[in-house]
Amino acid sequence: MEPKRIREGYLVKRGSMFNSWKPMWVVLLEDGIEFYKKKSDNSPKGMIPLKGSTLTSPCQDFGKRMFVFKITTTKQQDHFFQAAFLEERDAWVRDIKKATKCIEGGQKFARKSTRRSIRLPETIDLGALYLSMKDTEKGVKELNLEKDKKIFNHCFTGNCVIDWLVSNKSVRNRQEGLVIASSLLNEGYLQPAGDLSKNAVDGTAENPFLDNPDAFYYFPDSGFFCEENSSDDDVILKEEFRGVIIKQGCLLKQGHRRKNWKVRKFILREDPAYLHYYDPAGGEDPLGAIRLRGCVVTSVESSPDGKKSEEENLFEIITADEVHYFLQAATPKERIEWIKAIQVASRTGK
Repeated sequence: MEPKRIREGYLVKRGSMFNSWKPMWVVLLEDGIEFYKKKSDNSPKGMIPLKGSTLTSPCQDFGKRMFVFKITTTKQQDHFFQAAFLEERDAWVRDIKKATKCIEGGQKFARKSTRRSIRLPETIDLGALYLSMKDTEKGVKELNLEKDKKIFNHCFTGNCVIDWLVSNKSVRNRQEGLVIASSLLNEGYLQPAGDLSKNAVDGTAENPFLDNPDAFYYFPDSGFFCEENSSDDDVILKEEFRGVIIKQGCLLKQGHRRKNWKVRKFILREDPAYLHYYDPAGGEDPLGAIRLRGCVVTSVESSPDGKKSEEENLFEIITADEVHYFLQAATPKERIEWIKAIQVASRTGK
């Protein structure tokens, strides 16, 4: 039986020979990590065994290069990976740590079963509750909160979640609310943001969820992002960079001239609505920008030359100036998320 795939996606990996950073398709298995030059490749370029390995995160060996983590094997070989943003790095780190722990304990990797561990009543439908919480009018209000010179976009506090559960009569009291909120957290419907809430999840507390105004959380598909709050009031950003970041990650982009496909890191901002793309291997300045105001974005099943495409999960952005951009997501779900986010930004942004 083949090892179970736990997580997969684009990460930037540092080469072991030439020390150059290149985007790779990375797959976390129960017993190791495989990395591929392209997602469509059948054979991995390399494999890192997890048994006896150690993980370092954050890894600050490379100065300005952010969101890096390091895996050191039993043979003292170091492997460096860079994620596109903080939450992506933390998600990889959590799963790698858990996979390594399962190997040491001779256990199978499995997401925590909420009903067995917390004795959640069978009458509670977490999926339906999650949708109610996300309701734009009656759900939990997403805010931009500031703490420790950081701005947390599209998030909410722990006590606000419990307040909502109680006022909505989903629970009878705050203690029962903690049980339900912990269940939502364990099942991935909520994610921790900030050190306080993350430490509670990783620790040994009875409830991993905190009924606390200083504990921040977010919905996984909300476009949450944490950014440093600059203290220099004289810095004036270019107009297109003033928008709030609502989504980011790596996609494949087709070049306009050579028509070749390359991995690019994309950052979506609204008000004003721009989609900037970067070389994921490094560079603070964007390679280009797509102005989204008045654009049209749709999924496509054929390549730009009109032929049936063998590539999956393609979508197209047509700007108001009629410039066409073809992008490829890793999964159908990811394609839908990007299309919806761009559509929202194009309607609300300047």
